[in-house]
Amino acid sequence: MKASPTLASNLQMVLTDLIELHMQGKQAHWNIVGTNFRDLHLQLDEITASARLFADQAAERMRALHALPDGRSKTVASDTRLEEFPGGLVSTKDAVKLVTARLERTAKTMRDVHDEVDDEDPTSADLLHAAIERLEQLAWMVNAEAMAASAPVTQAAEK
Repeated sequence: MKASPTLASNLQMVLTDLIELHMQGKQAHWNIVGTNFRDLHLQLDEITASARLFADQAAERMRALHALPDGRSKTVASDTRLEEFPGGLVSTKDAVKLVTARLERTAKTMRDVHDEVDDEDPTSADLLHAAIERLEQLAWMVNAEAMAASAPVTQAAEK
């Protein structure tokens, strides 16, 4: 099977955002400071590993479909849908918000192209399913770092 220009373009969008997610994850990993530093530092390693794996799978799938993946820095910088990660030191509190937003945005790119990908190549759509599931799980886990639990309401409190 050969990818149509639409399928190739959709997979390239996914690839671009995954490469950018990997790079931004490393930027955050190296420059976060503050409360729960170690936990977030280790979570960022998980995120970058997942982004690298999914980027490699997307690029290799493109090659299997006779499409040409473009992971050059110039292409990634100009085509990513992720906002630029700030330079310098970033507090863990801010990093949680920034990283969660980027994980969610990368998953959104996959959801945005999913139906067109699935129509032409269900196998490529399966790769998207696995990536979406993992990225959304990682977003939940990172975001939980900044969440506070509410006190549960008991029947005695309601009376």
